[in-house]
Amino acid sequence: MATRALSKDDFKGALEKPGIVFLDWWAEWCGPCKAFAPVYERVAEANPDITFAKIDTDREQELAAAFNIRSIPTLMIFRDGIPLFAQPGALPQQALEELVQKVRALDMDEVRKAVTQEQAAQETESPS
Repeated sequence: MATRALSKDDFKGALEKPGIVFLDWWAEWCGPCKAFAPVYERVAEANPDITFAKIDTDREQELAAAFNIRSIPTLMIFRDGIPLFAQPGALPQQALEELVQKVRALDMDEVRKAVTQEQAAQETESPS
């Protein structure tokens, strides 16, 4: 199996390591989640250098609440610990494959620079 289950115990470690991490927030009772699962698995198998993880929102309610998961499935993407994408809803395989390519193509130095600038701007705007 190309995907792995994440819990609150190993979640932080999975996100902090270098590389790309896709997160599928799902639940057993969710029809769209069940329909998306084989698509997610196929794309995971085709990209073994990327971590494709699944988080069961029923088992990991505290984690789901911390990430404000209100609709499932929800897909999140992190690279080098930086959140890049979050969207509820099941994606077709082609759209998921395109996301993989877009995330691979990112210049992470530029992304880090933009994140730093955004954080600085927020600190300037907030009153002390």
